[in-house]
Amino acid sequence: MTTGVIPGEQSPEPRPTGPELPDQRRGADGQGALHVDDRTRSSVITARAAASFEPLGRSVATARSFVRDTLQGWGFGDIVDDAVVLTSELVTNAVVHAGTAADVLCLRSDDGVRIEVSDRYPEREIPLQSSAVNMGSPDREGGRGLQLCAALAGRWGVEYTPTHKNVWFQLDLPERPVGTRAAGPSLPADLLPLADGRVRVAVVQIDRGGSITAWNEDAEDLFGYAAEQVTGKPLTDLAAWPHTPGTGTGIAEALQLSRWEGSYGIRGAHGRVIPVYASHLRVRDTGGEPSTVCLLVRDHERAVLQTPLRGSATGDAGAATEGASTDPFEVFIGSPAPDDLDGLLQRTVERARDMLDGDAAFLLLATDDETELEVRASTGLPSARQRFARVPVEAGPGRYGSARMPSVHDDLAAVPGAVPLLGGTGMRSVVTVPLKVEGRLTGSLGVAAESPGRYSNEEALRLQFAADRIALAVESARLGELERLRRGSLSFLVEASDLLAGTLDRDQTLALMAQMTVPTLATWCAVYTIADQASEPYLSYVLHEDEELIDGIKSLLSKIAPPDPVPTPGARVWNAPGEAAHQAALRSSMRSLSLGDSHHRIGTTIGPTLATASAVGGETVVLPLVARNRVIGMLTLGKPTDEHFRQEILELAEDLSRRAALALDNARLYSERTAISQSLQRSLLPPGLPQVEGVEVEVIYRAAGEGNEVGGDFYDLFPIRDGAYGFAIGDVCGTGPEAAAVTGLARHALRLLAREGFGGPAVLERLNSAILDEGARSRFLTLLYGELWPQEDGSAELKVVCAGHPLPLRLRQDGTVEPAAEPQPLLGVMEDLELYEQTVTLEPGDVLLCVTDGVTERREGTRMLGDDGLADVLTTCTGLTAGAVAARIMRAVERFAADAPSDDMAILAMRVPGVHK
Repeated sequence: MTTGVIPGEQSPEPRPTGPELPDQRRGADGQGALHVDDRTRSSVITARAAASFEPLGRSVATARSFVRDTLQGWGFGDIVDDAVVLTSELVTNAVVHAGTAADVLCLRSDDGVRIEVSDRYPEREIPLQSSAVNMGSPDREGGRGLQLCAALAGRWGVEYTPTHKNVWFQLDLPERPVGTRAAGPSLPADLLPLADGRVRVAVVQIDRGGSITAWNEDAEDLFGYAAEQVTGKPLTDLAAWPHTPGTGTGIAEALQLSRWEGSYGIRGAHGRVIPVYASHLRVRDTGGEPSTVCLLVRDHERAVLQTPLRGSATGDAGAATEGASTDPFEVFIGSPAPDDLDGLLQRTVERARDMLDGDAAFLLLATDDETELEVRASTGLPSARQRFARVPVEAGPGRYGSARMPSVHDDLAAVPGAVPLLGGTGMRSVVTVPLKVEGRLTGSLGVAAESPGRYSNEEALRLQFAADRIALAVESARLGELERLRRGSLSFLVEASDLLAGTLDRDQTLALMAQMTVPTLATWCAVYTIADQASEPYLSYVLHEDEELIDGIKSLLSKIAPPDPVPTPGARVWNAPGEAAHQAALRSSMRSLSLGDSHHRIGTTIGPTLATASAVGGETVVLPLVARNRVIGMLTLGKPTDEHFRQEILELAEDLSRRAALALDNARLYSERTAISQSLQRSLLPPGLPQVEGVEVEVIYRAAGEGNEVGGDFYDLFPIRDGAYGFAIGDVCGTGPEAAAVTGLARHALRLLAREGFGGPAVLERLNSAILDEGARSRFLTLLYGELWPQEDGSAELKVVCAGHPLPLRLRQDGTVEPAAEPQPLLGVMEDLELYEQTVTLEPGDVLLCVTDGVTERREGTRMLGDDGLADVLTTCTGLTAGAVAARIMRAVERFAADAPSDDMAILAMRVPGVHK
């Protein structure tokens, strides 16, 4: 849809009119007649709004909203209903019946509004002026647009061009008595709306971004927040907006509309949600900056703000429609009917209550299997408690116990429980009738009164007649809502699956499960996990939309037995949290009453307890988390006091629980296997380095790859016998479990052979044979092995064998660097090796540096650190301790390239500090 608004524009040149452009008006005899409108649009156009709509069914509702919002924004509320009805019919003719796009143009002038609807159907025959016009039967699905124009519009006409057909109508503003916009009859005091002694109207102003900029004193009294506490905060932080995925308007959208009225909740400073009735008006300041002014009263005082329903048309318009056939549905529900299901159901119960002069009315919709009825709308009853509550279709034997037949109860006190919905409401008499479509039960409509004997079969027949008129419209609206909900549910589940698949961390999976359900599906949730079949369920995660209540709910749930881990699919009701919360609140209240006037004690005991009881006092359901034919946990969803879940939300939660269970089980398996892998990897490293008297030793080890603690590189330092130590640093070809297996073989074989008294060459030759014995699993190995003897004069004697490994470097006190060994063949390739050892003496202050090839082969593009680069870095380490030398080498390697290292690295530094005197 494309729109445009141009305020204060002069009317464009009128379209040429003449014999070929007829103006169709209803004649005095009520038949369609052909007239030529020779009057042009000479009034000054003060504003215009235009929109284009695609040839789709939903465009009709969008066009109605466009016209309604436009006229309400212009202050023409008196003619909004007529304009919306006419626009709806004309746009329906264009986008549904003709199958073309529709252009809607609204023109505002001093004396009224002109609306034009154009479609693009050039094949249509242009009617001749002299021919009679047959405007069709009012009972047809389409074709009523021109009849309604003739009945409701002050002027109207049809204009044709080779490419467009344009139907326009003009609605004149009614004359109003000065100072009066709408009035109602004088009523006795007992029939006036109920309000508190002093009615408080909270005035809240919201800026373009949705943040609060103004907060009056009545708002402070109603909600408990001072103006400085809320100024600058988004209204969404305080609003408890009734929203279902895929349906309805969100608060952000409502604040952008020119006008909006309706009910929602504001979360007060005490943590509870206060139901309010709101009237929003979109305004702009002198600088053109838009904002929204919100007037809020308590919900039971809605009469202060609620716009009165439009009465029946009078005067000329009423005379024009006199004698015309009337749609019984429109007579009962009012015209135009609400576009959304909730609005239609609420209008229905209000009309039913007024029609039978009742004190309350309710409407329930049947589930798909026709076994239960779900409360969807009520008036005169505690709707928050009743909404979405479910009752069985067959409540007992006989016609009075079935919702499939009309029934009249003269006195509910004589048959308690006959109508479960009315238990404890004070209603005494009730009449209920079914809603049926093609013989299938789709709902039930009831009207109740506080006095007994109010209704008879005559009222039942009247109510059944009305129910028959609305049943099809209600079912059509319900199916439309279900379709929107399913589309929203699919989008929700796709997003949930993506989020759950994006992590293998168990704690993060639990958090995601809770965050996806609160507040979209429930007000609070708790996740129980089961480690194994012998374990009890454990409370792992709790979340509430109000973070201040989380600790209270967690404490409450920890004191009651967890739900049974039943694998049966579907949600089951769990009453334990609500009962426990009620008992805790009762005990807290009784204790507080015996504490006198101790405000501090009362505020710190009863307050949180009552808030927790209110938070979990509604319906609570449990869904099993089943993965791989085993119950691994339970997902618990809850509502605050007196609220219920709707069936579609429970079905969506069940789909989510199946996906969440598999993600949680995958995270569990991954965590277990990661823990096992890391434990095995840690076993391949030395448990600790021994203290070598007279020699400083430092090791730095970095394994490449996420989650790896050990790779193909390894090191070791261990005592051989008194005063002698063995050390090694090596690199196994490849990575993964095979390389790790050779690492473990090499480290343990070195210790065993060295302690058996074998010298360096003999140790490596026997290790070479052990590696070759592994056959296909063998890997070649580069290894630097040596034996260390600290001397009494402060020096250290080393005997080393370098089998294919990067040569060790010796740093002298004068800063010179030289290799400390000669290269020899690597291990794991040839059977017969002839190795020899070399003796190296480290003088006081000398450093021996041993590294793996992950250090020397560090790359940045085509550059490589290499042996020379390593030697250059080592020359700068004169006078440093062994730990400082190893740290400087590692920093140099890391800074050599921007990318993370792709190979394992090990650094072994040994320094002889000398004898301290």
